Amino acid sequence: MLMTKRKPVTIGEILLEEFMQPLGLTQAALAEAMGVQRKHVNELCNDRRNVTAATALILARVFGNSPDFWLNAQRRSDLWEAMHNPKELARIERAKPLATAA
Repeated sequence: MLMTKRKPVTIGEILLEEFMQPLGLTQAALAEAMGVQRKHVNELCNDRRNVTAATALILARVFGNSPDFWLNAQRRSDLWEAMHNPKELARIERAKPLATAA
């Protein structure tokens, strides 16, 4: 369970600030390196697209890190969003532990 109240860094922020800017990469250049359309990279950078397993493998290959790095960053963001969305919290609260559900 996430213990922090601070929102985790998004995939877009990580991609832009930790990888693209230091390497001087444009979205078009990254898209070409990844073998995807520029729209795909733009949506990742603007947090309108989640990192899938396939995208994590591609990013890991391009940047020389692990797919787990990208998937864990996405997981942290997804969990934080679910824990701070009133609608999702209501759904979660409706669930009953098996010990009390029987």
